[in-house]
Amino acid sequence: MSFSRAPRTVLVVDDSAFMRKLVAEMVDGAGDFRVVGTARNGRDALNKVHALNPDLVTMDVEMPELDGIGALGYIMSESPRPVIMLSGAATGDAGDLTIRALELGAVDFVRKPSGPISLDLSAVRDQLLEALRAADQVNLHGVELLARPHAPEPRLPLLDVRAVGAATRVVAIAASTGGPRALAEIIPRFPRDLDAAVLVVQHMPPGFTRSLAERLDAQSNVPVVEAANGDVVRTNRVYVAPGGWHMRVERAQGIGAPTIVLDDTPTIWGVRPSADPMFRSVADVFGSHAIGVVLTGMGRDGAAGLRAMHDAGGSGLAQDRDSSIIYGMPHAAALGGGVDHILPLDALPGAIADLVARDRAQEAR
Repeated sequence: MSFSRAPRTVLVVDDSAFMRKLVAEMVDGAGDFRVVGTARNGRDALNKVHALNPDLVTMDVEMPELDGIGALGYIMSESPRPVIMLSGAATGDAGDLTIRALELGAVDFVRKPSGPISLDLSAVRDQLLEALRAADQVNLHGVELLARPHAPEPRLPLLDVRAVGAATRVVAIAASTGGPRALAEIIPRFPRDLDAAVLVVQHMPPGFTRSLAERLDAQSNVPVVEAANGDVVRTNRVYVAPGGWHMRVERAQGIGAPTIVLDDTPTIWGVRPSADPMFRSVADVFGSHAIGVVLTGMGRDGAAGLRAMHDAGGSGLAQDRDSSIIYGMPHAAALGGGVDHILPLDALPGAIADLVARDRAQEAR
């Protein structure tokens, strides 16, 4: 005799009655979820969370009285459960709020196709249901520790930063679900004199990676930018792949410096940017002077590329199961043979800095 699992219960939160109805119908219609209630703002959401105890929550970002960020903070501190943010992202502020929500523990976000009131929300139905199904698999233990505020060291003057030479070693990082939160724990803890460039692929659509880079930049000791095609990869600088573009590095003809190359070729593993092409290009250009890191996320993106880096003499690190929101990508990387060390999130910044220092010392001999 087989037993099917009862549908997972969902609370839908949005300040628009129309959007609440639309989201609820989409979620209920999937069959594996049941909407147990709706809420019109953050305060209403907190009351409904306590009264209805839903398994999952979809949360609008911008709402009156108490917005999605404030409500999320209360939920994750008082009664943690997976939360999916729905972002209209009509302004830069909305993008910033979405990134902050992911740092605070939201599992993922879905972008409303045409702003806060999206009549065409059905266009992202599959994405929303996929996000809810992924959220149902998350390790809530991995989101207990909130991203901590960080006071960066004094920066070098902009002129001096630009004068820093092309990188001779690199740290390449891949992240997906839970990645913005993990990156907020890692990037700000790199020292100003890390002596390596950092390349980041975070699975994220266009319009949000710039906000991610700007937020990390405000918290970090080294400049963080959204990468642009043709950028020279300079030491002590972080480059975030723009949403919708694969990012690789090549040796620029004439000057021989490592350079960012962006392309919009088809998705890999269903995502663009994908970590695999970045990791493979890093293996080709930097060889043994490279460190690859695979953080929390679903799927297996990065596993084959990290193995290529490992085979070229580089080092491979992966986030451990307990600190990962979803252990899919790190686990696949470990099974793929490219991982030298599996570490908790809070140990990764120090381990990366130590490996960079070791490479620098070996190079000096």
